[in-house]
Amino acid sequence: MSDSDIVKDFLVESYENLDRLDRELVGLETHPQDKDALASVFRTIHTIKGNCGFLGFSKLEKVAHVGESLLTLLRDGKLALTPEIITGLLSLVDAVRQMLAQIGTTGQDGDLEYPELIATLTQLQSQRPKPNGGSKPVAPGAAPKSAPVLKAAQIEPMASQPIAPAPAAPAIRAEAPPAAHPADAPPPPDARRDAPSETIRVGVNLLDKLMTLVGELVLARNQLLQFSSTLEDAGLQTVSQRMNLIATELQEEVMKTRMQPIGNIWNQFPRTVRDVALGCNKEVSIEMEGKETELDKTIIEAIKDPLTHLVRNAVDHGIELPDTRVKAGKPRAGRLILRAFHEGGQVNIEISDDGAGLNVQRIRQKAVERGLIAAEQSGRMPDREAFNLIFLPGFSTAEKVTNVSGRGVGMDVVKTNVEKIGGTVDVQSVAGQGTTVRVKIPLTLAIIPALVVTCAGDRYAIPQVSLLELVRLEAEQLSTGIELVHGAPVHRLRGRLLPLVYLARELRVEGNGAGASDDAVNIVVLQADARQFGLVVDAINDTEEIVVKPLRKQLKSIKTFAGASIMGDGKIALILDVLGVAQHAKVVGETRDRALEEAIAASRVDKTAEKKTFLLFHGPDEARMAVPLDTLARLEELPASQVERAGKQLVAQYRGRILPLIRIASLVEERRREPRRRRPAERSTTEDRPLQVLVCNHEGHRVGLVVDRIVDIVEDSAEVKYPASRKGILCSVVIQEHVTELIDVPAILKGADIQFDLEHAEVSG
Repeated sequence: MSDSDIVKDFLVESYENLDRLDRELVGLETHPQDKDALASVFRTIHTIKGNCGFLGFSKLEKVAHVGESLLTLLRDGKLALTPEIITGLLSLVDAVRQMLAQIGTTGQDGDLEYPELIATLTQLQSQRPKPNGGSKPVAPGAAPKSAPVLKAAQIEPMASQPIAPAPAAPAIRAEAPPAAHPADAPPPPDARRDAPSETIRVGVNLLDKLMTLVGELVLARNQLLQFSSTLEDAGLQTVSQRMNLIATELQEEVMKTRMQPIGNIWNQFPRTVRDVALGCNKEVSIEMEGKETELDKTIIEAIKDPLTHLVRNAVDHGIELPDTRVKAGKPRAGRLILRAFHEGGQVNIEISDDGAGLNVQRIRQKAVERGLIAAEQSGRMPDREAFNLIFLPGFSTAEKVTNVSGRGVGMDVVKTNVEKIGGTVDVQSVAGQGTTVRVKIPLTLAIIPALVVTCAGDRYAIPQVSLLELVRLEAEQLSTGIELVHGAPVHRLRGRLLPLVYLARELRVEGNGAGASDDAVNIVVLQADARQFGLVVDAINDTEEIVVKPLRKQLKSIKTFAGASIMGDGKIALILDVLGVAQHAKVVGETRDRALEEAIAASRVDKTAEKKTFLLFHGPDEARMAVPLDTLARLEELPASQVERAGKQLVAQYRGRILPLIRIASLVEERRREPRRRRPAERSTTEDRPLQVLVCNHEGHRVGLVVDRIVDIVEDSAEVKYPASRKGILCSVVIQEHVTELIDVPAILKGADIQFDLEHAEVSG
């Protein structure tokens, strides 16, 4: 965080504290015996003084220090609260507010040092008024002659309830506060009420209630859309579409209020690693990937302590001493890698080190010694299960007790705290190479896009984040489309073998997805734990946003489900846990462990580039082109008979709406001076074949880009770049050792004359 951001946070928090001080000081005048309120006032002034000292605002610190000294006497009962003291403290609040306004405007706390105010507050410290009112009282709000009445910067009072003072390093950003009024120009009476406010603090409980209500609204929205689609009532459909737009926008904005990047808590870990490494005489560097990964605020708060313990434990237990590392052929400095990413609609957090790894034999021995498992059970236990014994209460393999570890507490607390929010924690290790602890946080209350499928008459939701593509094999394709490799069914997808998992078999229900010779097969291509597989279902329905409801405790042990949702017709649909399904079907097992070993080994090599997923396709004149897959909404194949014209615009009926179509060939500039003309026979053959369409979003609308042929979906760093050779191309890159043109989707769509008014036109059946 930059210095300017810290100052902004200091200003926002100080203004909020001053607004509360006004209320508390006035309240103290009525109830002078309220010790809690007096203690709160003291803490607030103390916090402001500490912060301005840290930031170098010496004049503000001097003024606040005198007020703190006066409040110390009041708090300790050495001085009785009188109206004169209340007036002096209110003048202090006004002075601080003016100085904050100067900081917001100039970055400095101004030229005024307020000697009269300091003298007044100092004089008030020497008074010893009698409890029965020996001092001459003054009217509330009236200042003594020696106390100047200062004009305050105008800030609108916060609408939230009083909050406890925040620590010295504020974490809330906002715009700089309004400038102060000149000291000789009193503000209008309603200035504070009319001044704009950039930020407001809202209680977490209120946000929770809003999230719940928005979830119920989404359910009602889904029901309304489903009901209106069954009736030919144009008025009802118009209202339902309007309701859909409003509910979607409201949902997005409310969810943003609770989302925070995980980097907010990761930013403290470099200091943590440094302190622990110094205490252990080690050299450790820390790397963080996915700091922008957003989580719900309550989840971030719940995992802060467990993650801190895991980081400290990795430095203390996992990474060796520098001399030991050198003898093992490693760099002196160990590496600690924090990684966060979304997978299967869940958040995964990994803490990896390149240390010595876990001693599985030592773990088994300790577990037997402590009576946690029997000796026979220890011998039969796979290494992966043995690693997870470290999460048992009282378990520790440390040779000595340090201030970090060795007492047998900590890892069990980590697991307990993670499981409290419905998460799981798992450890994997490779001897001599390192250890990875993965914290997996499942879906709780969230609204996510999902693909709804049918199996044995029941509907299931698949989080769209795990979805790669959809494949349909017609009955005549089954004999060649599905093969058996060592008895396991696979589908050859663009030259690669894709393991097939039949959902009906895994759930042990009667379904049509077993691949009968007279039925088509629907394959949902998914990715779990860096492994792709095809899930065979009876039918593929549609994508929609669903409200996730967590499963009851009795059902949480079923790893194939991540939650449930209420659909538009009021019935329940279970949400599939893609990774759980893959593990149950043995698609992810030993391969996952091998992938982990390779990943840990690879982490020791400096990464030169991040890999991205691209969709490869053929453009005009068989040009090899690509587009990042995350810029597309869907891939579709539309029959040529479905394509129509509306004026000059090519369109197609698509999911109850009219989808504008744009041919890439017509927008990408030809390299030739004269385009080759197709012969009549060639033209008719081309125009009769299905259109392969890339559906993408553009300025809130959906547009279909028609390409000649979709080739493949690949991962590549695409680091080697060449300048674009024609319009419509962002640049040329090398993907899989072939020069490929990366198209500029926004530029192409902006250059096209698209009739978006057709998109919401009524499509009759």
